Amino acid sequence: MILTWSRVKTVKQIRILFHLVVGLTMITNLPDGIAAESVRTQEIALCLNSELVTWGDGNDRAAISSPLKFAYSHADAPGWFTKSQAVEMIAKSVAAWSQCGVPSGLIDLDSFTGRREDVIRVQWSEKSSGGNFGLANIRHRTLSLGPKAFELLKTRNPAYDSRETLQMVISHEMGHFFGLMAHSRRCVDVLSYYNNGKGDTCYSRDPAGMKGVKEYRHTLPTACDIQRCRMNNGMPLLPGGRLAEHTQAK
Repeated sequence: MILTWSRVKTVKQIRILFHLVVGLTMITNLPDGIAAESVRTQEIALCLNSELVTWGDGNDRAAISSPLKFAYSHADAPGWFTKSQAVEMIAKSVAAWSQCGVPSGLIDLDSFTGRREDVIRVQWSEKSSGGNFGLANIRHRTLSLGPKAFELLKTRNPAYDSRETLQMVISHEMGHFFGLMAHSRRCVDVLSYYNNGKGDTCYSRDPAGMKGVKEYRHTLPTACDIQRCRMNNGMPLLPGGRLAEHTQAK
């Protein structure tokens, strides 16, 4: 069962303390092979049952269809993103979400002969993104990316590699089509957000260590993202809560 934070106002500090204790226990009792890795990398690779916590802002469900077919349109993309880069990122997100067990793939819409109504269109659209970096519209089967949000990011921080943000946004919004409607409260999860604007913040096994990482959230689904996805879609859970393989974001 996935815990939510919708009823923790009177016991919030107790729960936070509990998760910190679990995190410290995890750090000192790691499975062989990841003891030397950073805490963030450990969090990406391994999900504890106690960490399956959401913000309680949605109801998870099964994927909207099986298989999931994604197609990309490069129209209106910011000039510094090439089509090949975007396609590669979408393919990388699809491959990472494949550990959920729901069949999925990236198709070429021009040569696709099936029902176009079944395709999830990944597109650049200021209107459809609502001015956000990205927005998933389940009903209309669109994953919309926001050109102006990325332009603003580049203007304010030209030295930052915005491809990392694009990869993260694609993975995050793609997760909603796999059925993850609620957002994770575990900071490293790609389906997370850091705070709710009311003083409540996300959880990490190493809160102090977050200060040394520019973007703590992973660019691809973590073990907890995949575990939730498998639960929602009736798939066997990850053995030991671990990804078969994982990659630490740069």
